[in-house]
Amino acid sequence: MATIFCDTDCELWYTKANALGLEVIRMPYIIDGEEHLSDLGEDFDPKAFYDRMRAGASATTAGLNEETYYDTFKPFFENGDDILYIAFSSKMSNTFEPLGRAIDRLKAEYPNVKYRRFDTYSICVGAGMLVYLGAKYCREHNDDIDATYAYLEQIVNRVGVFFVVEDMKYLARGGRISPAKAKIANLMNIKPVLIVKDGVIDVGSKQNGLKKAYNYIIDQLVQSYEQIGDSPIMIIDADNKPAADEIEKRVKEALPKAPVWRQPVGPVIGVHAGPGTVGLVFTKKS
Repeated sequence: MATIFCDTDCELWYTKANALGLEVIRMPYIIDGEEHLSDLGEDFDPKAFYDRMRAGASATTAGLNEETYYDTFKPFFENGDDILYIAFSSKMSNTFEPLGRAIDRLKAEYPNVKYRRFDTYSICVGAGMLVYLGAKYCREHNDDIDATYAYLEQIVNRVGVFFVVEDMKYLARGGRISPAKAKIANLMNIKPVLIVKDGVIDVGSKQNGLKKAYNYIIDQLVQSYEQIGDSPIMIIDADNKPAADEIEKRVKEALPKAPVWRQPVGPVIGVHAGPGTVGLVFTKKS
């Protein structure tokens, strides 16, 4: 049986990760100086977390070091497993440099082990969608990680990620935009619709107010949605249930046969997006 790894930046809900038999690399986040490891929602209270952010708590993220990666992967190299790591975008973190060094050491020690890392060029449930589809494909195809890698290459550009942040200051804190631009956007009620493009977060559209921004992402879904296998439409929110409820209602009206999943935005992504964020992730036409 192949061992399939994902990381918690993919935000695939823990029950689904468990059902697929995934090994999960827990990525760290820090709030008010205390480090935690994200757990795909198993022991995460989104309201409490986002209330702390609203109250001014300092929050940031961190990468893992080489030894942590080495210790994580070593038992599976020792066991001689085929290993496939379906990872979040390499363009969004320097954590893959120590990962690479750890894997190089393990390959030297266990040269007959097959290891592959697939870069989803995405994050949050954009990466989670590919983890879900890739892991299902692998389990249904005799745990062939080479065939799974090829399958993921075919669909990697067919995942749409759209999200709207309520307050731009959190993106500014994380260095995604300048503080001046964040202040001006908030004052003018400009709500950028953020997308993931070529492995990085980019502005897909600028809308005047949240209502128009939500309308825009729903329009994008309706225009371009196409199911791959049993891929769902994922609606995520950072403690913004009213907005997510309304989006879900409209999505089900527009696409009544499509499966819809709901879940919160986890802490590693939420640190940068901030409370109130709402997102839509789905597979789209090629």
